[in-house]
Amino acid sequence: MHTTIVRSSRALGPARKSFIRRNLPYLLIAPSVVMLLALIAYPLLFALRSSFYFWNLQIGPEPLQFVGFENYVQAFNAFDFRAALANTLILSILGTALEFTFGLAIALILLKALPGMNVVRALLILPTTIAPIVVGFLFRYLYDPGGGLLSWVLQSLWLPVPAEGILGSPSTALAAILFVDIWQWTPFFAIVLYASLLAVPDEILEAARLDRASAWTILMRIKLPLIKRTAIIIVMLRFMQIFNTFDTVLVLTRGGPGTSTRTLGYSLYEQGLVNFNIGLVSAMTWITVLIVNVIVALYVFFAFRNEEW
Repeated sequence: MHTTIVRSSRALGPARKSFIRRNLPYLLIAPSVVMLLALIAYPLLFALRSSFYFWNLQIGPEPLQFVGFENYVQAFNAFDFRAALANTLILSILGTALEFTFGLAIALILLKALPGMNVVRALLILPTTIAPIVVGFLFRYLYDPGGGLLSWVLQSLWLPVPAEGILGSPSTALAAILFVDIWQWTPFFAIVLYASLLAVPDEILEAARLDRASAWTILMRIKLPLIKRTAIIIVMLRFMQIFNTFDTVLVLTRGGPGTSTRTLGYSLYEQGLVNFNIGLVSAMTWITVLIVNVIVALYVFFAFRNEEW
């Protein structure tokens, strides 16, 4: 009997090793999958369930009544939510486009063999290492109408500054927040695009110069097509980041004046952590998730439809 057990264990040895070798990739990513399910899937499912109930923590700790899609209807009918959606789309689209454009321009300058470029490259990444809320406090003082540096510079250049301040005027507050985001995250585009441009083969560029191709032609016909995939991915990632803008809005304007700088992120914070309206904020969360996923899916479809991997 002992001999039979030993033979059986020896027979199972190769089978067990083969199973582990065959499923090793899945075993390695299993902890990450579990973590993602715990941090993403469960909160989303919890929010989905809560969105169909009237639930306000100021009234009671438990959902009070099933209301179906009433929270979704209330969210869409709320003027501040529609204003937040419009402001978020403006910030996301303009911010991503401008940051990519300025970042590409800086990356092209970094390619030049100019003196001090090593120092510039080292300093360029510093804004992205600062917490957004710290950046918000920094620009809060820079925008201060009573002596802020940016307000003083604009006045020195004879440019109109609202009497209530840059952040206090509905006509300039959203642009001020957009400027803060551009200042902080343009270096991110610059560094990534610079690294991608360094990977463009010199032989191709030399051949184009021998054919007397202009710098603009080389950029549009050679460099940009070769870094297209990297550009598409970082634009998508940055768009999703700006869509969740909250920190700078909280510090600089708290969504004001009025609803001129209210974003979806700030609206979720206000309804969830100020008004404690769990049902409504859950519906708003799912609306935001669906909007982002639709935009990103369309972007990826059109951006990669002619790509071969």
